[in-house]
Amino acid sequence: MPSSIYLSAAHKSSGKTVVSLGLCAAFKARTLKVQAFKKGPDYIDPIWLAQASGNPCYNLDFYTMSENEISALFHQQQSDIAIIEGNKGLYDGMNTTGGDANADMAKLLDTNVVLVIDSNGITRGVAPLLMGYQAFDTNVNIIGVILNKVAGERHESKLVQAIEHYTDVRVLGAVRRSKELIIDERHLGLMPANESAQSQQFIDSAGKIIADQVDLDKILSLGSEKKSVDMSVSITASSNLTISVAKDQAFGFYYQDDLDAFKSLGVKIEYFDTLKASKLPKCDGLFIGGGFPETQLESLSSNQSLLDDIKLKIEQGLPTYAECGGLMYLSREITHQGKSHKMVGVIQADTVMTPKPIGRGYVQLEPCSEHPWENVADKIYAHEFHYSRLENINPKTRYAYKVLRGVGVDNKHDGILIHNLLATYSHLRSVGNNHWVKQFVHFIHQVRA
Repeated sequence: MPSSIYLSAAHKSSGKTVVSLGLCAAFKARTLKVQAFKKGPDYIDPIWLAQASGNPCYNLDFYTMSENEISALFHQQQSDIAIIEGNKGLYDGMNTTGGDANADMAKLLDTNVVLVIDSNGITRGVAPLLMGYQAFDTNVNIIGVILNKVAGERHESKLVQAIEHYTDVRVLGAVRRSKELIIDERHLGLMPANESAQSQQFIDSAGKIIADQVDLDKILSLGSEKKSVDMSVSITASSNLTISVAKDQAFGFYYQDDLDAFKSLGVKIEYFDTLKASKLPKCDGLFIGGGFPETQLESLSSNQSLLDDIKLKIEQGLPTYAECGGLMYLSREITHQGKSHKMVGVIQADTVMTPKPIGRGYVQLEPCSEHPWENVADKIYAHEFHYSRLENINPKTRYAYKVLRGVGVDNKHDGILIHNLLATYSHLRSVGNNHWVKQFVHFIHQVRA
């Protein structure tokens, strides 16, 4: 049975993502099968974690998933060691009284916690910090600590002595400050690995540093064995369909379990590169997820043959679903830093990039009567994160959703409908009561019939 650890911290920006990447790479270098998970609705960290572990990374999220779905997804993945990277701090969440924090996820999955502590400007004070975290919820099993951003040997000695004198928390490693462990940051967090030519070099370097400065054997031994739990959800395979999925430097924000859901329904996925492909692959449906199209505007705009082909296919009725970056790409143009670039143009609106986020966080949607898919839930729980807004929207635009929480397209609506296209700023996930993948596949069959 696999070992498993939950990497959390006292607060965000403690360096737990870099430590997680290094651990994944270090264990992979030992030829172990590593399975990574990320708490929350993040896309960027899972891209890095998947590359570091060599296996797809899965998101675990209280807001969009039931506890049974979280447990099922976690226990279905077979590995030698499972590494769950938390978000924010161990006890941070939306609710003041808890229930949705990293600590709650660790308890749900019965997983031991390793705290990554930002050691900048702290010595003896690390002891009461750890004592407080242990005492706050005694049902959370904090088995050890990895000291991060340690200044040097003397600093490390003071930290270790304080921890060993006052607490029973094991010191599993001390990672020194290093320029080699810094990833360029952007407004959504870490720079996506699919944009960085040096991403593998960074991961390899982090793996070697972590292997040298963290006790990997102790982490493996402390990871408690879990019972094998069969909580699989059966999905009846559908007749063969092919969907085209944009995946490149501009678009890469996809939940692995959503892609798995397509495959479980008998749907073949054909990936294509919006920067290089001259036309769409032969397909029955199109899915363009989120990403950072604003970083590739010149290349996207200059690929006129693909822009024309996508516009033509959607106007001819190709069933299409697009999220956030995909919505932006399908608009008439994207304006960034005062310069406008033509996009697909099937959505009658213009995208304008903004210096501050327009929509950020969890959203709640209510489907409108014009929603084209069947069996849509009365309430949909999703999330959004966009530094852009739509302007010059056609006043006759139809929408799939009323926004109950969040921003969406215009603070009132989300899900632009035109032809057989549904394009949202919200990121959906095929979990809970919102199995959108199955709904979209059924819609494709209806269109083909």
